[in-house]
Amino acid sequence: MSGRSWSALSSSASSSAPAGPPATTAAAASILHQPKAVWAVAFACVIAFMGIGLVDPILPAIAADLAATPTETEMLFTSYLLITGIAMFFTSWLSSRIGAKRTLLIGLALIVLFALAAGLSQDVESIIGFRAGWGLGNALFISTALATIVGAAAGGTSSAIILYEAALGLGIAIGPLLGGLLGSISWRGPFFGSATLMAVGFIAIVVLLKTEGPRPVPTRLSAPFRALARPGLGILAGAALFYNIGFFVLLAYTPFALVPLGLGSAVSLGLVFFGWGLSLAITSVWVAPVLTRRMRRSRVLWLVLPLLALDLAAAGLLIGSAAGLVGCVIVGGLLLGVLNTVLTESVMEATDLPRSVASSAYSGVRFLGGAVAPPAATLLAAQFSSATPFYAAGASVLVALLVIVVGHRHLGRADGAIEDAIDEAQAIGAGDS
Repeated sequence: MSGRSWSALSSSASSSAPAGPPATTAAAASILHQPKAVWAVAFACVIAFMGIGLVDPILPAIAADLAATPTETEMLFTSYLLITGIAMFFTSWLSSRIGAKRTLLIGLALIVLFALAAGLSQDVESIIGFRAGWGLGNALFISTALATIVGAAAGGTSSAIILYEAALGLGIAIGPLLGGLLGSISWRGPFFGSATLMAVGFIAIVVLLKTEGPRPVPTRLSAPFRALARPGLGILAGAALFYNIGFFVLLAYTPFALVPLGLGSAVSLGLVFFGWGLSLAITSVWVAPVLTRRMRRSRVLWLVLPLLALDLAAAGLLIGSAAGLVGCVIVGGLLLGVLNTVLTESVMEATDLPRSVASSAYSGVRFLGGAVAPPAATLLAAQFSSATPFYAAGASVLVALLVIVVGHRHLGRADGAIEDAIDEAQAIGAGDS
């Protein structure tokens, strides 16, 4: 194990805060003082997460140009998220055999290939299929990237996850903006732009991630599924499934709700969701750590999940107001930034499992929840009213809250209990692989 990893171990093992996870000045300072390899992976993470929101501003344009229904167009999200979720369960098995660097590079290469293919497509069915291939590459990259950053970053687990969530927020913010700008030229532009940036990320990983670390211990194919039997991880994954339904209704359905209100252009939608993603990035980096220093992680979830449900309900009530709906999108971004960071931190600390296994199991379930939301939202809107998807999303978030509240007795470790030094060393070593 590297000296930097041992420093991370010492930092996390020597601090204690009963009301929440350890927080030290050194850990906070280390967020911006990372090895070049960590920055290379973080940069590629920004680009990878851009792919989630990249198609958001061009959904109406794709529907119009390719004569597709809203539900067919929303399948661009579903195929991407469904394959991402399924593949997540197997990424730790693959990465433990071929190493993190090779897994990251295969994932990036697949994204480049399928993004280019999507941009060259002539019908919506082809794009849906190529987005599924994109999701496979995304799964290989994202799950491995999280474990790599947690294992190699300076400052311990919390600092690493804040860096990862900052990359997520920045990517989600830039994705819609870039999608809107390029989409104002052609809906094909965002796909070609994403492929180009991913190629840059590929080169950065090749050049800067020079070492593989210790030879990885092969993970069993069943490991992520067995991991979900751990009460702490299972509860958090179940909550994330319902929470992600609310997340992706807000992200994927809202563009169609804004079109009748005069905000249907790619640039307009790009700016709206740039604000959403920027809000998410700000709270994930600065607000979430403040809250978790003052209360247990589970209590932060108890506080913020109901606020998200209320925000989604308000979006339903304000469905006829462009300003009101945009305001709900921005507020939603602020709340989602906190929830993303706290849930990810909780998962990484909930068990003594290797980081890659915990990440694969949790992410697999979480993305499956996101896959259901976009087409379900448009079907609900067609069957009932344009406000119904937001109400349903709010109810789903309340289910996530109920799961956390009922299972809170199993979240003691996730709430910041100090790990045994040997467990932490093993976890960091697994992350290095």
